[in-house]
Amino acid sequence: MSPVTLENPNLSSGAGEAQAPWLSLIGLGEDGPSGLCEQAKAALAEAEIVFGGERHIALVGSVPGELRPWPQPFRNALPQILAERGRKVCVLATSDPFHYGIGNSLSRAIPAAEMRIIPQSSSFSMACTRMRWPQEECALVSLHGRTLYRIVPHLQPQARILALSWDETTPRAVAELMTARGMGASRITVLESLGGPQERIRETRADAFAFDDIVPLNMIAVAVDAGRDARVLPLAPGLDEEWFAHDGQITKSEVRAITISALAPRAGELLWDVGAGSGSVGIEWCQRHPRNAAIAFESKAERIERITRNSLELGGLSVKVTGAAPEGFAGQPSPDAVFIGGGLTVEGLFEGAWAALKPGGRLVANVVTLEGEAKLAALHALHGGSLRRIAIDRLVPVGGKHGWRPAMPVTQWRVEKP
Repeated sequence: MSPVTLENPNLSSGAGEAQAPWLSLIGLGEDGPSGLCEQAKAALAEAEIVFGGERHIALVGSVPGELRPWPQPFRNALPQILAERGRKVCVLATSDPFHYGIGNSLSRAIPAAEMRIIPQSSSFSMACTRMRWPQEECALVSLHGRTLYRIVPHLQPQARILALSWDETTPRAVAELMTARGMGASRITVLESLGGPQERIRETRADAFAFDDIVPLNMIAVAVDAGRDARVLPLAPGLDEEWFAHDGQITKSEVRAITISALAPRAGELLWDVGAGSGSVGIEWCQRHPRNAAIAFESKAERIERITRNSLELGGLSVKVTGAAPEGFAGQPSPDAVFIGGGLTVEGLFEGAWAALKPGGRLVANVVTLEGEAKLAALHALHGGSLRRIAIDRLVPVGGKHGWRPAMPVTQWRVEKP
């Protein structure tokens, strides 16, 4: 594959004119140097310093330049690379450096004109080729260094999933997770050392998984077979309360669906979930888009534990849990939206949240008490917005018959900050 260099007048080295590429970022496959194009081989031959993981260095073998394994912890690697600016440097990465690779970190720190990129086909592309699956029809997930529960939202009927494993234990863990969720008939294919001489591909049912000699470098291809009673995470907002661990302090599913609609989440936005309880609103906010995040403000230790557990088991979501409001507001990043589900009458709580909210941001507050309604009425008179009352009745047994039992009505205020 030909190298990629970008000329962008908006990305400069800080010295007036963009420098010529001094860093070559090379995608390396399991076939080592034999799979490299001529440009990549030439870059390696010219390099004074070659950075890479132990596996990359073992694959590339002997080179003229100095071989430097990644430091531990890995976050120290970028300063070491930047310290060599101006010298001929190669960085070895796995296959496509911009698909769950180091490319993103490097591109944030190094102007595009200073970096030459020579990728190879990603592991995902190779896996699709082996499986004969169109990549656009697959969910692509990385479980490398991430919680196993990231795969949960993708476990949908007839779904095809490609997942990068953390190590040799990941395929069995995925199989056990799926079996426990009623998806034991799903087919799991373990693809090991793709593109190299030791490549191996094996398939089995999730509930019959018995492979015990898996190499650490592997991918998993999952063809989901969800039975009638499978635990499939619904895609719509307003999850039933049974999906959450809670102590009764939870925004009920119907009200939660209306609340999420009122908050109007957009991709990449941050929510403050104030008085979070079980964390249900912040969690459903994050489920709307992979780049969404939430900060949950909750004072009780047992509820903090539940929020953490719920956000993990419902997809490994980006929900940060912190202490009580308004004390916990200090030092937190400004939100794009705020939900106040409890504590509105606490002195300074609304004022602190409103001050932190970005211009154009949305604030939604739900109350069930007369005191809360009085506060909302005063805030509505001051800031405008809209008020509505949400009343839900649920059918319940009454002796041998049935009747409607009303839940406490919820008064909801929505306002946008000028």
